[in-house]
Amino acid sequence: MLKLNESDITLQQSAENKLDAIRHIAAALTNKGLVAEGYVQGMLNREEQNSTFLGNGIAIPHGTTDTRDLVKQTGVAVYHFPQGVDWGDGNTAYLAIGIAAKSDEHLGILKQLTKVLSADGVEARLKQASSAKEIIALLNGEVQLEAEFDAASIQLQFPASDMVQMSAVAGGLLKNSGCSDASFVADLVTKTPTHLGGGLWLVGSHVGVSRTAVSFVTTANHCEYNNLPVKGLLAFSACNDAHQPILANLTQLVFDKQQSTLLSASAEQVIALLKGEESNAASDASSSGNVAVFKIKNAHGLHARPGAMLVAEAKKFESTIKVSNLNGDGSTVNAKSLMKVIALGVKHGHQLQFTAEGPDAPQALEAIGAAISSGLGES
Repeated sequence: MLKLNESDITLQQSAENKLDAIRHIAAALTNKGLVAEGYVQGMLNREEQNSTFLGNGIAIPHGTTDTRDLVKQTGVAVYHFPQGVDWGDGNTAYLAIGIAAKSDEHLGILKQLTKVLSADGVEARLKQASSAKEIIALLNGEVQLEAEFDAASIQLQFPASDMVQMSAVAGGLLKNSGCSDASFVADLVTKTPTHLGGGLWLVGSHVGVSRTAVSFVTTANHCEYNNLPVKGLLAFSACNDAHQPILANLTQLVFDKQQSTLLSASAEQVIALLKGEESNAASDASSSGNVAVFKIKNAHGLHARPGAMLVAEAKKFESTIKVSNLNGDGSTVNAKSLMKVIALGVKHGHQLQFTAEGPDAPQALEAIGAAISSGLGES
């Protein structure tokens, strides 16, 4: 995968507008020997077709497919604009990553970027960055902006009979994720958990923690702690404040007396509830037949332009539309989010499964299929 180096980054730049910024970046790509002279026009044409602004202060200007033959070597030129550049539609870019790619080598870096940029706080960090090393650490995910929390850190209906077992399992999940070590588990089982009502408990520790993360365990057995029911335990390994958004969502669930909803939820629903995301409607959609699978024909996969075309098509409809890459890691994302769609790492020939739920679900899937079949703006 294409990786960023400090030599790729030019700090403390300014530009009157995005076209001026793109010209500077194109010149950098040319001077580095990555592209031929005419590549700048392809970058300007590409920006005219669709904005290359990704979100959270990031733009990824690059050339059109018909200027790909001007790329001598795959690489990037990263320009940092601490004062920001107006990228149109009310968007301000603090970092512009100019991409020169001979084929689909850049999809890996785009996937990494979109994963990092989906977190809160990225834009402010980029604006305030003072070194190339700081920017690389941020883009590589070395600066943690949100707590680690996925299906691997959830254990539902474990046959635990006491709180020590619950804490040991919750701690073990976080240890297995690489976010903490054995000392964390040993400390966690000695902690006095907090009862949140309805059999839901909370515990945490900072001992032996390398990354902030969350785990969730429910029990299939009758279990009590201090004569109160134990049905589920939420555990935190904390070395920074990245878990605060999840704690805020948990607080709201408790305030709304939704403990039973969390305790009876599937792993996917637990993640959605605690991250404040919309729960996937795939199962409901499947039962109503609103599911379709389409193969991507684009030679270089879903890079920014065809990805933007796909998202634009999905946004035309009121229905909730989810998509997963059947040739990827199986994660399901909002088809109306460009960052999340690009993060699927879709290459030529990959199959995408769409699920839609809403009043115009059948029409949405038909339109998306037609758009993919037509090449998403590419021949």
